[in-house]
Amino acid sequence: MAHSFSGVASQADCGLVTDDPILYRARVAPDRQALFEIATGQQFTYAELDARIARCGGFLNGVLGAKLDGTRVAMLARNSMDSIVLAFACQRAGAIYVPLNWRLNAAELRPILADCTPALLIHDEEFSAVVASLADADAAMTVISTADGPAGLAARIEASLPAGPVPADADGTCVLLYTSGTTGQPKGVVITRRNAFFAGVNFSFVGEIGPQTVALCDLPFFHTIGLIAVARTTLMLGGTLVISDRFTPARTLAALADRKRAITHYFAVPQIALALRGDAAYSASALSGLHALFVGGAPLTQALIESYLEDGVALVNGYGMSEAGTVLHVPIDRRAVQDNPGSVGLPAPLLDIRIVGEDAHEVDQGEIGELWLRGPAVSPGYWNKPLESAAAFTDGWYRTGDLGRREANGFYRIVDRLKDMYISGGENVYPAEVEAALASHPDILDVAVVGIPDTRWGECGVAYVVLRPGAAGTGEAIAGHCAERLAAFKRPARILFVETIPRTASGKVQKHVLRQLHSDETLQRQA
Repeated sequence: MAHSFSGVASQADCGLVTDDPILYRARVAPDRQALFEIATGQQFTYAELDARIARCGGFLNGVLGAKLDGTRVAMLARNSMDSIVLAFACQRAGAIYVPLNWRLNAAELRPILADCTPALLIHDEEFSAVVASLADADAAMTVISTADGPAGLAARIEASLPAGPVPADADGTCVLLYTSGTTGQPKGVVITRRNAFFAGVNFSFVGEIGPQTVALCDLPFFHTIGLIAVARTTLMLGGTLVISDRFTPARTLAALADRKRAITHYFAVPQIALALRGDAAYSASALSGLHALFVGGAPLTQALIESYLEDGVALVNGYGMSEAGTVLHVPIDRRAVQDNPGSVGLPAPLLDIRIVGEDAHEVDQGEIGELWLRGPAVSPGYWNKPLESAAAFTDGWYRTGDLGRREANGFYRIVDRLKDMYISGGENVYPAEVEAALASHPDILDVAVVGIPDTRWGECGVAYVVLRPGAAGTGEAIAGHCAERLAAFKRPARILFVETIPRTASGKVQKHVLRQLHSDETLQRQA
């Protein structure tokens, strides 16, 4: 049975999403702290943030013209107060904000810029060399640095006259989020004003966000978790957003332990949660002030969940995506975390969910199928890609490409990516299940499994394994570990030791890279 939302205004009559959340907060709570930036110590009240956004709108008009009407504004920069200012100024001025992944090189960024064709690119000095290469390829694109000085972004915003909000369509695009590329082909996910509003509402419910929230964000603003779930939701609900320009375990732990700052919410990917706990500065007391430590983006190991529970911290797991924001989330409750290991929880309130089999019909409870979504937070599709957008929907339902099941208590589990599943000897193999078995080995720090062609079985699994520092695990020992936990057809045919697993900014394994490694290795052996 599909899980449904109710009581939400229709797309035709819901005008609330055209309102400006910062403008509203500046009216009702002007002196409340909105932003604090760890790197500089700078802070804004909601009134100051509203005024800064107005001046940034004037700056955009001065550079790009009075009528922006969907003009793209790209930013290649680490998290900062100006990142937030620019994002909201674009929405207020009628432009489209395009945060770029600063982990990408020029060759990877070039097709993204060719797709979204920004009129303006703003960048940190750290990325000047990359931007110089990109700017040479597009002479029509105005380029401005965030560096100090009269030509820098901050000075130009400060020198601009304030601009008021322009009338906007709730279904107009306000953000393009380029997918992190687990398949190797990033697409620009269209986020409308309506999508952004309801994505914020959904996370506010599952995350229990409100005016007393103080949320630390060191996840990058080029990803939906950082920009929408954490930053936008916190500000929309009148909380305080604490901005960190990068994750380093010691600095994050110091911020979480700072009782004066009183951080209540922190969102991590599993690799960050693991790094925090493994840092010399870690202590359970540092996290004792948290209302919740959220985790998403990739599967959690049971060992990591239990290690945090032993310290009195509930690691609250969830599942979401650029195309829909928050989809599923474990309740903020220690018992729920304890009783549902590996679960991604219950559906967000303003969302319909179906689990659909190969025949396009819903599967029974406990059976595996593809997750289909529908609701006001779901993106209408991909920028400049009508065919891909059409293929992503069936009868108005967005097809996630993720396989999952709903259990008797209503909690959901994600089994794997539909494209990652492989068939060995006629049996379906879900790499996530194999990875979970491997991850329980005490010598394994990280692991990924991919299916590759096999002349005997059709396909078989290859496991890429990262050992813990100082560990002396062997392929034979790990194979024996798998034999105790997995049926023969599920066990990886090869175990390869590597230094790192390639991952996206949100922690997802880039399995196309691993498949290419296997293909390259095969060609080298044949040569």
